[in-house]
Amino acid sequence: MKYIVIVGDGMADRPLEALGGKTPLQVARKPTMDALASKSRMGMIQTIPHNLAPGSDVGALSILGYNPNQFLTGRAPLEAAAHGIHLKPNEVAFRCNLVSLSADNAEFHPKAPHAPLMEDYSAGNIDTEEARELIEHLQKNMGDEEIQFYPGVGYRHLMVWKDGNLKPSCTPPHDIPNQPIAPHLPNGEGAEKLWAWMTRAAALLANHPRNIERKRKGQKPANSVWFWGQGIRPNMPTFREKYGLSGCLVSAVDLAKGIGNLLGLNVLKVPGLTGYLDTNYVGKAQYAMAALKEVDFAYIHVEAPDEAGHKGKVNDKIRAIEDLDAFVVAEVLRQAEALEAFRLLILADHATPVGLKVHTSEAVPFLLFDSRETLPSPRPSYDELVSQMQPGWFVENGFELMDIFLEKKGFEEKKG
Repeated sequence: MKYIVIVGDGMADRPLEALGGKTPLQVARKPTMDALASKSRMGMIQTIPHNLAPGSDVGALSILGYNPNQFLTGRAPLEAAAHGIHLKPNEVAFRCNLVSLSADNAEFHPKAPHAPLMEDYSAGNIDTEEARELIEHLQKNMGDEEIQFYPGVGYRHLMVWKDGNLKPSCTPPHDIPNQPIAPHLPNGEGAEKLWAWMTRAAALLANHPRNIERKRKGQKPANSVWFWGQGIRPNMPTFREKYGLSGCLVSAVDLAKGIGNLLGLNVLKVPGLTGYLDTNYVGKAQYAMAALKEVDFAYIHVEAPDEAGHKGKVNDKIRAIEDLDAFVVAEVLRQAEALEAFRLLILADHATPVGLKVHTSEAVPFLLFDSRETLPSPRPSYDELVSQMQPGWFVENGFELMDIFLEKKGFEEKKG
């Protein structure tokens, strides 16, 4: 038996007036997933525990069967693991976004006059090579025994603080689009150091040749950094230790790759992964299915729906879902014909409604197909209306779905 999970990050949404009261998942042309829906078990899963903020770190751990309340220490430590950064017990990792603010040389202080706006949490989707140049510039000029900067993918990077403070409350930059930054700065014990470093970084980035060139081309400058998602290195059993199975993972983003490394999954290196609409969708499916010849479990993560949701671009989100269907799900099924038996799980890690541009905590729909059986579904499509199926399946503790998927336990059918 082979097990395949396909995650459309932030794929779930809410009804939109612009779509006639439907969601992007309802409107999108997704013939492959809808064909599966007619013969699969479907239901809803609460990937985000009610006491935690919605995010891909929480959702991904839930999907993989790890209780976030037990194992999550922060988002940044998971990403650090993707870079082979072995955090020491006294080190705190912070996510370090390159962002575009409405003014250069920003002063990061709650009482600073003329607080700029958070124009773009991704610095105009800055590419990895340009971003690396800027992060290396910060490391050269700011890196010391206390803090270190590490380049990542696109706008997503890391800062590690020796003897750092976990207590500052930090807001993800994608939660404050076009809002003044002052009310959302890190606050609490240790926050003043973060303000000072962010102010210094903004001064170093303002007149960097790369940003001057980006402005000349009409692109948004990466004129500041934003710290959030801090934590210490987590301690969790590997996937093999927990489930007795070997596995692989493919993703464009460091968060998912870091989780894969920590769980002992083979993190595949696939060319052309960008985390957005121009990513190598087919390559993800092909590499994962090739690896599945040697392992038991494959986890395929697609970031594009989430990015479109954060940008509030409904057409991009629809396209991301359609591309996931046409180039990932369809390719997986094509190659799965050679397998003796397989189970396929398709779901989102959380919702990212384009009308809100932020993550939300509601339950999301899942689809579970087993090649050994055909389960007639009362619904001909996979979308959020799965919640209205009678009878239906609802997984309240999201981390329990993996046990069900791997046939360690059965479904509990619930009405309503």
